[in-house]
Amino acid sequence: MAVQASNFRELRLDRLSRDFGTVNALRDVTLTVKRGEFICLHGPSGCGKSTALNCIAGLLPATAGSIWLDEKRIDNLRPEQRGFGMVFQNYALFPHLTARKNVGFGLLMRGTPKSEAERRINEAIALVRLGEQANKLPGQMSGGQQQRVAIARAIVVEPPLVLMDEPLSNLDAKLRLEMRAEIRRIHDEIGAATIYVTHDQDEALSMADRIVVMREGVVRQIGTPRELYAAPAHLDVAEFMGFRNRLSGKVTAVAGDAATVSVGPTTISGTAREKLGVGDTATVAVRPDDMTPTEAANGFAATVTASEYRGRDFFGIARTAEGDELSFRAPEHMAAGTPVRLGASQDRVLVFAGAA
Repeated sequence: MAVQASNFRELRLDRLSRDFGTVNALRDVTLTVKRGEFICLHGPSGCGKSTALNCIAGLLPATAGSIWLDEKRIDNLRPEQRGFGMVFQNYALFPHLTARKNVGFGLLMRGTPKSEAERRINEAIALVRLGEQANKLPGQMSGGQQQRVAIARAIVVEPPLVLMDEPLSNLDAKLRLEMRAEIRRIHDEIGAATIYVTHDQDEALSMADRIVVMREGVVRQIGTPRELYAAPAHLDVAEFMGFRNRLSGKVTAVAGDAATVSVGPTTISGTAREKLGVGDTATVAVRPDDMTPTEAANGFAATVTASEYRGRDFFGIARTAEGDELSFRAPEHMAAGTPVRLGASQDRVLVFAGAA
């Protein structure tokens, strides 16, 4: 029988808060995670995502609120009593133990009978595809192999929930891509819930069933990758989901969910994400991928300041006469100092209330 997660229905965070002196690291975080879900806690450094994970794990006590596993309140339990698997950013392997002994350490601490422990260790090592490395020490293994040992150690205890704190941040780009697919595969096979902390947008979009975007200890939006990518509810969420171009101006027209904004001498239209009226201050947000050179008269007149090759296309930065900086995509290199007019399709532009 393969490694399987312990049976449960859901984990619930109910208005979870954590203070460090006068600093509110978490404020009233409420979230329900269903069995089998892969949840990414996403946001910039200092937003509270690792603090939330550590509170769930029991490594930090909550200042207020509660944590429930089905009908059982667990925030008053020690970490080992919660029974969760944890994968740390630095792997936290014992350097003097082989991969096999690292994987089996949690079972040893639980007093698992030897025959049962051996079966589970073999299954976990097979699941993470580390059979030939099982008797090596961590120092004899690559970063990716060490990460697989850390994952096997977390899942061998058959936890209801696996917690991962930026586990790929120490790997190179190729290994990160490979391990993203591996972590998702392992998650699907064992049937546990996974809560995964990352500040990497690509990781969150490619791995998660739902993404929880946080800022300054507060949950700003929860949704599927498609929902958050296409329809961020707030300007700060849009910024973190790749809408790097943000320009403030005045609303000149509103028609249904479309709004037109005057930015200096230029007008640009997009989808309004908040209630807006003519004369309101608003911010238009556009991804660099969607801001491209145009011959349209209402484009932003700017001067290229930099351009770099990114494989299929070139990505550049340009500055308008008013001082606004625009990131854009172009099919060919544009030298610094080149005048350019930039625009974006209305269906690729979002409009938010207030100034950027």
